[in-house]
Order: sequence, then structure tokens, then C-alpha cells
Amino acid sequence: MEGKVVIQENNFDRARKLIQENSGKRIIFSSEDEEVDKKVLEKENIEILLLNQSGRKDFHKQRNSGLNHVMAKLAKKKGVVIGINLDELIRSGEKQKAAIIARIRQNIRICNKNKLKMKFIYKNQKRNLHDLMALGLVLGMPTDMVKSL
Repeated sequence: MEGKVVIQENNFDRARKLIQENSGKRIIFSSEDEEVDKKVLEKENIEILLLNQSGRKDFHKQRNSGLNHVMAKLAKKKGVVIGINLDELIRSGEKQKAAIIARIRQNIRICNKNKLKMKFIYKNQKRNLHDLMALGLVLGMPTDMVKSL
């Protein structure tokens, strides 16, 4: 496999075209639309599904974390890793950071239940592996998930 490619697209047809153009590379896919995320999980071959948390509105009695049990089962079947956007967490303000952490914790519970792998994704600067492992443990990741970071 060649290098990594980050594809961020909210239109499924354009996303499909970009994914097919970059076949053979490690693809990290991200979208603001949950329906596009679900379609890409169902129909395309990607390595990591990166879930952005900052632009979301929570439901009345539940967090809107971008991942549900249906998408988790699809990701498990296809061997897709769920990505946590670390840059988004670092850049956010205090109130928004609390909501993002709560959504990440919810995703960790869903991934743990479905035996999915998770990974921290960052663009800006290299992070210390031990710091990432400690953050994963604080957020509630089980030790076997932390070891695969």
C-alpha cells in the first residue's frame, strides 16, 4: 500500500469518485453528513472513518456522536477503524471541548461493545505515543484498544 490520503466530502458521488481514484492507498474518510458516512461504509473500501464532533447538535436526551450500532456493525464487517480527530479536540473552546469529549466517550463505548479499533488522527504535529495512550485510558478505552493505538 502507498501513502495515506484524507478525503473530506459531503457528496457521496464525489466521495466515491475520489475513493476510486485513490484505490490502493490508505484512505481516511471524513464527512459532515452521517448518511454519506453510512453509504461510504457500506459501499466503498476505506481504512479509517474519521468522525468530526465539533459541528454537531446533540439530541434532546442523547449525544449525537456520529456513530451508532448500525454503523459500528458495518465498520466491523468491513474492518474499518474509527478515527478520533485530535486536532479538533485541541483547538476547541472549553464548553465545546466538554461536549466533544462526551461524544468521544460515547463512541468509545460503542466501539468497545462491537470490538472495533479506534485511532487518534492528527495533522498538525507529531504526538507522543504515551500521551495518546494515557488520553485513551482517561477517555475510557479498554487496555487492548489502547495498545493498538
